[in-house]
Amino acid sequence: MTGADNVVIVGAGPTGLLLAGDLAAAGVGCTVLERRADVPNLTRAFAVHARTLEVLEMRGVADDLLRTGRRVGAVRLPGGARLELSRLPGRFPFVLVTPQYETERVLERRALDAGARIVRGAEVTGLRQDGDGAAVRFRGDGGEQVVEAAYVVGADGVRSTVREAVGVPFPGQSALRSVMLADVRLADPPAETLTVGSTGDAFAFVAPFGDGWYRVIGWNRAHQAPDSEPVDLGELRAVLQRVFGTDHGMGDVRWMSRFHSDERQVPRYRVGRVFLAGDAAHVHSPIGGMGMNTGLQDAANLGWKLAAQVRGDAPSWLLDSYHEERFPVGRGVVLGSGALLRGVLLEGRAARFGRDVLLGAATRVPAVARRMAGLVSGLAISYPAPPGAHRLTGRRAPDVRLGGGGRLYRTLRDGGFALVVAANDPAVTYLVERHWAGRVHCVPAGGQTRTTALVRPDGHIAWATDETAPERRAQEIREALERWCGPPAEHGHGHGHERGRAQAHEPGTGQDRDRVGQKRRLSRP
Repeated sequence: MTGADNVVIVGAGPTGLLLAGDLAAAGVGCTVLERRADVPNLTRAFAVHARTLEVLEMRGVADDLLRTGRRVGAVRLPGGARLELSRLPGRFPFVLVTPQYETERVLERRALDAGARIVRGAEVTGLRQDGDGAAVRFRGDGGEQVVEAAYVVGADGVRSTVREAVGVPFPGQSALRSVMLADVRLADPPAETLTVGSTGDAFAFVAPFGDGWYRVIGWNRAHQAPDSEPVDLGELRAVLQRVFGTDHGMGDVRWMSRFHSDERQVPRYRVGRVFLAGDAAHVHSPIGGMGMNTGLQDAANLGWKLAAQVRGDAPSWLLDSYHEERFPVGRGVVLGSGALLRGVLLEGRAARFGRDVLLGAATRVPAVARRMAGLVSGLAISYPAPPGAHRLTGRRAPDVRLGGGGRLYRTLRDGGFALVVAANDPAVTYLVERHWAGRVHCVPAGGQTRTTALVRPDGHIAWATDETAPERRAQEIREALERWCGPPAEHGHGHGHERGRAQAHEPGTGQDRDRVGQKRRLSRP
């Protein structure tokens, strides 16, 4: 098996598959190594939040996933309070409840169509790296093999072999033991909102998949069994009865499992040529359904940066910004979901009463409710901006309508930047088309605005200005393009950015280094 393997991704879960699709679509050769020989039809993650759906919309696959599940516009919290998602801005004011395997199906098809290579039944057994590249050893149908590449991404879950191979610790603690999961039929289902309840010694959660099946989660403080102990359906029924006063007519079961939940995060997401993403970098409480979503957004942040580095367009600081931007987000999710979990598990009638009153009051204050919904959905996540930056810098870019028709997210589908200019300016258009062709789309804003913004391939705003003087604005735009999109190409050529002509570069230097980008052979060691 041969190929131009600029990047090796370990793990074909949602995080690895989104990353593979982004790299392949950018013309970057990549191979995904997956330990599982078959594609599983079982699932743990099931919530796809609004920001993740926006990320998928930027890739043209959101509508495919939307056809698979149930759109839920509110979450019923303990004590009867409701967190409204239906007022979220954008096209996706809800959480989509759909099995994880549907998300993987959509992302795998996109990755394969773009040219990524997925090797199943490939168990990684070792990894080494130096200044010129990295090599991953794995065991598959052909015995022991090695694949070489410029960069390696560990998206291989909580027991990450990649993380262990590079010696990165995974500090933290166990947050919750013996959580029961089941996909069941319910004869008397609850309302069409996600439903959470607790009694102090038990909690339960019910979510509709939209196809007649429901995900039920239960926990019993009095029975802390190991993960290996099978789930007893009678115990799960009893937990729902205790929490909700009914088991909702629980009937047929297609899947049951038991797991424990940890709160852990690696201290650094990058070690030389190796990056960690998804559960390999952070794990946390399942409360809030943010795990898979956080991993997918790790991939969206990393993919365009790796592609730019391989093509030679990346500024020296760009790869390190992956850790700088995503570590605080992961930390926030670990702490926030942990706080939610501890609130759900409060013991004592007085403590639970106080919690319910606080939740009810918070969800009735519009500003607080919007903030809560924004954090859970991912729409409120922004990245650090330098001192003196425009107020929009680092924030999510909404899918605004553009002048002349079209929308922003569609413009981002090829993995490039979008310069949304406030006014038609032929000089700016000429500048972009002559020196950053293939890397930046210059598009007019729709409607009246004085703000010109450079939107990154992951849908966050890299830079913005309210400057209206043409010469000054053009100079600021040029400086922003050079900072974010690499040096201008001479004679209007795409600075080596033609798809499929990627070459590798030394991390942090932008200088040509080695042969990666030529064909590599998966060979016996």
